[in-house]
Amino acid sequence: MKKRVIYFTVFLVLIACGLAVFVGIQSKSTASKEVKWGYTGSTGPEHWAELSEDYELSRDGKEQSPINITNAEDVDLPELDLNSKPSEASVENNGHTIEVSFKKSNNTLTIGDAVYKLEQFHFHAPSENEIDGKTYPLEGHFVYKTDDGKITVISVLYQYGEENQELKQVWDNMPKSVDKEKELPDTVSVDKLYPENKDYYNFEGSLTTPPCTEGVNWIVFKNQETISKEQVEKFSKTLGFDNNRPIQDTNGREIKE
Repeated sequence: MKKRVIYFTVFLVLIACGLAVFVGIQSKSTASKEVKWGYTGSTGPEHWAELSEDYELSRDGKEQSPINITNAEDVDLPELDLNSKPSEASVENNGHTIEVSFKKSNNTLTIGDAVYKLEQFHFHAPSENEIDGKTYPLEGHFVYKTDDGKITVISVLYQYGEENQELKQVWDNMPKSVDKEKELPDTVSVDKLYPENKDYYNFEGSLTTPPCTEGVNWIVFKNQETISKEQVEKFSKTLGFDNNRPIQDTNGREIKE
């Protein structure tokens, strides 16, 4: 009788362990399953908060980006402490944008005691941020992060003009298929992608894509770079849609220049 009780107890323990493992696997699988979002239809920006609890800031946040930059306060902002070196990189079509990422981060931005490393840069067409209500054909977001997760995004706005030679190799190697990545043949010199005059606007905001995390330090250059109409058309044709999030309410945020 005692043996039967022992066997039955062991049997129940094994079943419990098996269920725990199964539930763990299911939970892990569910957690790792990416929530699909986009820029049109039922997965567009107006529905992001409905797609996942992790995306609710896109609806409920008070410091969301992008914004219309207007009525900026003229203050003595510090000169940007940028350190850029030619870096090996690859370009990817991730289904939301065209993104350039680095094998090793040789590009930094220092703000006070914090050192931000450039992780990647990507593009939106038309622009997401506006200046005094003006939209630009293209905007580049250069995403810098510290080791402890603080984020600064440097924004470059582009207006129509001559072909942008510094972006040419990115455009020439832009994958047409989603989730395709290609090594760039030459190194990328980030300092050449920024305007010579580095006057800027500064404000607190968020990521412009889900989960729309807030607490992002935004630096938007006041001077624009040029890009040809053909380059913008190629970008938009490759993606197949406009990938700009609509303007968000500033909610009384301070904008400095």
